[in-house]
Amino acid sequence: MTELLIGEGAEADYADSLRWYAERSKRAAEGFEAEFAKALSAIAANPERFPLWDSRHRFYLMKRYPFYVVYRETAQGRWLIVAVAHARRRPGYWSAR
Repeated sequence: MTELLIGEGAEADYADSLRWYAERSKRAAEGFEAEFAKALSAIAANPERFPLWDSRHRFYLMKRYPFYVVYRETAQGRWLIVAVAHARRRPGYWSAR
């Protein structure tokens, strides 16, 4: 399996989104956590499987939640999660990461 790193910005995105779901429903928050874990497993198993976002980044579209997990390969051959981006809010806000 490929080594994945989670950037600070992506970690903050995830925590903010998880908190938002938790404030509304424990079940929704648990589902979000499970879907994110599934995304990480799928990316780690075959990171080049998912489509390109641009020339450097790839993305995984979560199935049950409107989020993209955006990632790129590092110079050391690892894969860095740069954003857990809501599909309908602030497109490209993470691009400077």
